[in-house]
Amino acid sequence: MALSMQRIPLAKMACEETGMGVVEDKVIKNNFACEYILNKYRYTKTCGIMSQDRPNGNTVLAEPLGVVAAIIPTTNPTSTAIFKILLCLKTRNGIFLSPHPRAKKCTCYTAELCLRAAVAAGAPANIVGWIDEPSVALSQRLMAHKHVSLILATGGPSMVKAAYQSGNPAIGVGAGNCPSVIDETADVEMAVASVITSKTFDNGMICASEQTIVVVDAVYDQVQQELRKRGCHICTPEEKKKLAAVILLPSKTPNPKVVGQSAAKILEMAGVKSHRDTRVIIAECTTPGEPFSLEKLCPSLGMFRVASFHDAVDTAVACLEHVGLGHTAALYTHPQNTDRIDHFAHKVPTGRILVNCPSAQGGIGDIYNFCLAPSLTLGCGSWGGNAVSENLGPRHLLNYKTVAERRENMLWLQQPKRVYFKYGCTHTALTSELRGKKRALIVTDKPLHDLGFSQRIQQSLKSVGVESEVFYDVEPDPSFDTVFAGLKAIRLFQPDVIIALGGGSPMDAAKIMWLFYEFPDYEGKLDQLCARFLDIRKRIYQLPTNASRKAQLICIPTSSGTGSEVTPFAVITDKKDQVKYPITDYALTPDMAICDPQLTLTMPRSMVSATGLDVLTHAIESYVSTLATPFTMSYSKQAIEMTCKYLERSYVNGGKDQEARENMHYAATIAGIAFANAFLGVCHSVAHKLGSAFHIPHGIANAIMLPHVILYNSSTVYTHAMSQERYCEIADLIGVGQGKKPTEKVMALAQHIDTMKTALNVPLSIQAWGVPEGQFLAKLDELAELAFDDQCTGTNPRYPLIAEIKELLLDGYYGTLGKRTLNTLDHTFVDPSA
Repeated sequence: MALSMQRIPLAKMACEETGMGVVEDKVIKNNFACEYILNKYRYTKTCGIMSQDRPNGNTVLAEPLGVVAAIIPTTNPTSTAIFKILLCLKTRNGIFLSPHPRAKKCTCYTAELCLRAAVAAGAPANIVGWIDEPSVALSQRLMAHKHVSLILATGGPSMVKAAYQSGNPAIGVGAGNCPSVIDETADVEMAVASVITSKTFDNGMICASEQTIVVVDAVYDQVQQELRKRGCHICTPEEKKKLAAVILLPSKTPNPKVVGQSAAKILEMAGVKSHRDTRVIIAECTTPGEPFSLEKLCPSLGMFRVASFHDAVDTAVACLEHVGLGHTAALYTHPQNTDRIDHFAHKVPTGRILVNCPSAQGGIGDIYNFCLAPSLTLGCGSWGGNAVSENLGPRHLLNYKTVAERRENMLWLQQPKRVYFKYGCTHTALTSELRGKKRALIVTDKPLHDLGFSQRIQQSLKSVGVESEVFYDVEPDPSFDTVFAGLKAIRLFQPDVIIALGGGSPMDAAKIMWLFYEFPDYEGKLDQLCARFLDIRKRIYQLPTNASRKAQLICIPTSSGTGSEVTPFAVITDKKDQVKYPITDYALTPDMAICDPQLTLTMPRSMVSATGLDVLTHAIESYVSTLATPFTMSYSKQAIEMTCKYLERSYVNGGKDQEARENMHYAATIAGIAFANAFLGVCHSVAHKLGSAFHIPHGIANAIMLPHVILYNSSTVYTHAMSQERYCEIADLIGVGQGKKPTEKVMALAQHIDTMKTALNVPLSIQAWGVPEGQFLAKLDELAELAFDDQCTGTNPRYPLIAEIKELLLDGYYGTLGKRTLNTLDHTFVDPSA
């Protein structure tokens, strides 16, 4: 209020001391700095807690910066001083002003008035300071002072540059050079009146004011006529030349002698005769970059004639590229021309884009648009070499502290909509689910097809009127070539149901066939599909989740291992580099799974052992995964218990032991639900690469590596790691941990798995499987790096180094269980049998 009461005396002082501007307009600027800033930020919170989100554990606090060094320009010596002081007081910052030497009296008096009023209101003494006798040297010393926290630099390019080079944080402004486009749909009278209102305000010293008008040919003559009618002087070529020499210096910067002077005075200085009431000087231009198309800070304008709206926009951009990038641009067009407004906004490189507004008054905000913040410091962003591109406000003068409390991200339990299980349930499940469907394509392998499995499925489909075909060319470890061959068959047949029948290979292949059938665009994006991620919710490349479906995906496993019937995973081999790629996304989760133990009765022993040990690995790795939850762990424990109880029986007794086969089949699916949500670990990472390099069946590779990974993960060097405790729980669950210490329980678990392997006729090492030592060692480094980058590695309870994976591989190759020194509390895991 104290400053508002002094608005007229301060305006008079500014005009008298600087010899620039219009008293009445400076009164408005002073009032704007007092009234509009107060009104905008009166209730804005600038201290303490700014925002708080208790459920998500996030609190933001605001604190002052400290001392702000404020450079005050000669063009706005009182209003800018008021503006910066009020912002600093609002944000609890101290401020020290460096006035322009040509405006020191009025700026210092303004600062003194502010200080008195602030102290009277309870502010600390000396919260506002200033340089009484300013100079360039003193300004530079102020900006470089060690106690200055921020510089607000409003002034010429050299002063702004010095602020940025001071070594202290700075917010500067850039040169203005506002181009104003008037198209053929604009209200010409309103446009011209607005331009003149803006350009004559304080004799054109507001940096946001128009410097050129770019007029479409269809209304050019009308605009020129309106300008003359409103007291503008249109220069002849000779007058233009004379005036250019007066208005700009050889450096093409404004001549200080004409800044803030009236149009009549400038014409007189150039020796050009005109009416003494001339309001604005207009010079017709043809080339961006010529003198009248640059910033002039006086009531003069360049005027371009262009053929079309798009030419006008291009000309405006060209003018800005000479000077004024990032500052302000204006467009006069019909308000409903949203396409033109959008084009102008996207094309023009400025922080403020004003539509049908006088740019001087519009640019400083809160007059012609109440969302644009009121400000007398207008940032130009990186276009103009500034730190900010918006109108300066309190938020730029605060430090923010973010208090982030530990929170766990939301987890989930996802699985197919329906899972059918029980001996002989296949026919009932298919016929009850698929009534009304028209065509089903069955994806399987040749051995199953030759054994009549697919024909049985076709008979069930036929009974409910579903036409079917069979693609039976899926090989073990299916390749992308097979996927594309099956995709071709699918596109020819156009099914509304895709049924995967078999082990992991047909199911994995069918998932990717289904994906490419549903979303053809993904077919050419294999690199993105195979890309690793840290968090499935934040992956770089995302698959669709809610699109309409061409076909339902049903998985019917005939072996008890992969769990692919309930998982979002598919493993596909690239034959070119012989690498298996685990592809993961919940979009790949089947719509329905049918777990019919009857289909597993003829499984050969070799498959029973390999797939059964794969189930055990799924269950154990998902139990200790970093994403394991009480929901997934219950599934994991159930699968572990069932596998340890029934796997050997299923292997020894074969299909005669229906109970064992049935429970192992359920265990595979239950483990699949667990690791579909908790994911796996480094054992699978290594197994994927061993399978690709040496064609070791996936379950066998997992079984060989699992004991070594258990010992590796049990390291207690990670004081809060839960893996050792969970391995002990597993040991107790299966009856091998009673009465033992934690380290002994873990070793007992690892040894029990080796005992199971022996009973199932599975080798204890990669070497025993038959991989030659020379071949293994030649690929060792590559295998370790590939395993490190496998998708499963990220959820292993102990994040491995590549060198540690290499050691694991060596342990797995030679079968040296427990012999290698581990980083445990007692630094050793000693095999009791050694």
